[in-house]
Amino acid sequence: MPTDSVPIGLLLQVAYNSAMLFFYFSQGLLLGGTAAAQPGPFQAYLLSQTLQNGWRHTLLAAFAPLLSDGPIIALVLLVLTQTPTWLLTGLQVAGGLFLLYLAYNAFCAFRKVALPEPVSMVRRQNIFEAALMNALSPGPYIFWATITGPILLAGWRESAGYGLSFLLGFYGMLVGGLVAFIVLFALAKGLDPRISRLLSGFSAAALLGFGLFQLWQGTLGWLAH
Repeated sequence: MPTDSVPIGLLLQVAYNSAMLFFYFSQGLLLGGTAAAQPGPFQAYLLSQTLQNGWRHTLLAAFAPLLSDGPIIALVLLVLTQTPTWLLTGLQVAGGLFLLYLAYNAFCAFRKVALPEPVSMVRRQNIFEAALMNALSPGPYIFWATITGPILLAGWRESAGYGLSFLLGFYGMLVGGLVAFIVLFALAKGLDPRISRLLSGFSAAALLGFGLFQLWQGTLGWLAH
């Protein structure tokens, strides 16, 4: 078929869809990477399990967010879909401020790297217990309510593909980052300070960028009303 017979509108729509898929996928990648690199209770748990049981027996625990986050996402999205637009805009602003706070913490870690203390475990945990631990932590609820939830909802409302693209990028990088975290710790018997510094610097820069972007989008939405 001749090229000039293809409608320009169709080509523009395909180009737009491809760009948006990449846009949401990239957001998921960056947020998943920063979530994996942020020191916290779950990372401390993974360190403890690696020390006690070895990295091979701990790798499965890196997939725990895939089990625990499903109900969390469903609950958060159920609440968000019932909220007025102005409240969603307010959540975007709150999420931006929260990201800036996390960026500040990551910057402090970049200046002076300190690994979290491993939590004490008396016996080997399995993936279901790791998922339960993650589900009972406030971190995932705050993260999904203020940061990733509004992004996922915005993409899903425009196209289910955009939302799925965001989830694929986020969990691909989150799980991959946690697996890399376990393996690096096992190989080095504790992360090299330069690696920790690099992760903290990347996390701080990415969180700062996303925080400013969230604030910009939220402010624009606020002014539109």
